[in-house]
Amino acid sequence: MKTATAISPPDRAGHDSRRWMALAVLLVGTLLPPLDFFIVNVTLPVIQADLHATSSVAQLVISVYAAAYAVTLILGARLGDLYGRKRVFIAGMMGFGAASAMCGFATSAGMLVAGRLLQGITAAVMAPQSLASIHAIFPAHEKARALSMYGATFGLASVAGQLLGGVLVSSNLLGLGWRAVFLINLPIIVFAVPAAFAWVRESRSEKRARLDVAGTLLLAAGLLAAVVPLIEGRERQWPWWCVGVLTLSAPLLVAFWKYEERRERNNRMPLVVPSLLVAPGLRRSLAATFFFYSIAPFFLVFAVYQQAGLGREPLAAGLAILPLGIGFLLGPICSPTLARRLASSTAAFGMALEVAGMLVAAALAWSDAPAWLPVPLFLIGIGQGIALPALVRLNVDQVDARWAGLAAGLVNATLQISAAVSTAVIGGLFFSLASDGDGAGDVKAAFSIASLAIGGGLALAAVLSRKKLTAS
Repeated sequence: MKTATAISPPDRAGHDSRRWMALAVLLVGTLLPPLDFFIVNVTLPVIQADLHATSSVAQLVISVYAAAYAVTLILGARLGDLYGRKRVFIAGMMGFGAASAMCGFATSAGMLVAGRLLQGITAAVMAPQSLASIHAIFPAHEKARALSMYGATFGLASVAGQLLGGVLVSSNLLGLGWRAVFLINLPIIVFAVPAAFAWVRESRSEKRARLDVAGTLLLAAGLLAAVVPLIEGRERQWPWWCVGVLTLSAPLLVAFWKYEERRERNNRMPLVVPSLLVAPGLRRSLAATFFFYSIAPFFLVFAVYQQAGLGREPLAAGLAILPLGIGFLLGPICSPTLARRLASSTAAFGMALEVAGMLVAAALAWSDAPAWLPVPLFLIGIGQGIALPALVRLNVDQVDARWAGLAAGLVNATLQISAAVSTAVIGGLFFSLASDGDGAGDVKAAFSIASLAIGGGLALAAVLSRKKLTAS
């Protein structure tokens, strides 16, 4: 009679090392999507000048990426459940590489925006596989450490993105200029794809749901019908097609919701489960999440303010945002301690710090005292780092444990939708006050007003989160 043999110590060590090597590859897939959101901000003024693009194109480069990422994110997670996370991760990474090449070799503003759209879609296919694979690959005693490294990757992306963008443009690597911020992805992916084949273990969900392709297309159409006219309308003096497309956005979103309700009634897994949102607690916490990410356009307007308002080079503009990145890295470290002391007020406290930072930044820009900007930037960063984990927990706590994964997906999608919409609205406000060719004084005033608008969104998010938490 044969008995089962335990894995020998060398073999166990081999299995352990393979898991951590797999984690390194998966974290590349986690890093690239937010990195490519942040890295572009500091390079947009240079891109505008080189491609003779308008300010509306600069907004689209950010908003189209965020919108495409948002509406494809849940679908991307389902693809991994259905066809295998390793396989979908590699396919998404290769697609992201192709889209990055399209952006890097773009010969027109339209081609760049199309490349960014494809980047957003492929990023949403790649990114969810990282977290799902970590849950599948790591045993319970190692999972907390792996997840902490996963969380730290987002803070790293916010710091590295702005700085790396400035370094690449200023150094004019291989004569590529701004194109290097996209083409830098290619050598990373060339090494990461074979490593994923070698080290990442395949996994699938035991319960596989059918893809809600129609729901995804309806949501994408509704969001793009809102975002694109909001950006292009100001630049083009609101032509008939902008008004018409914007008018279509509401019926498309209503049709999406009705379709999702019908799928749920027929026991077919929808992209978003409508019955989850019946609870007022989740609706309110998702609303808080939406207004919380009104900070997304700050990175764009700050980069323009640094270069067009203060006359700094891209590298200096990238370095200027570092206090915010450092604060964002430190915030999650403080968050658990604050949660024990402040409990339900943790998210609101973090957002209050951000509001204070925005008010001070606006005052400093208005009074032309940029030397003190690191102080409010640090406040904004640490507030963001404190509030984000607390807000995610708040949303997940509103649903039954079996829906925790879907609630987390809704949070991510809400954040990205907010990034797209707020960049369109607040970015539009900024560029309407500081049109192409306006002087440094107008840019400084526009940055100040945009900072106040962002602060207002954060204040509303703090009130919504505090009201919910108190009620619960």
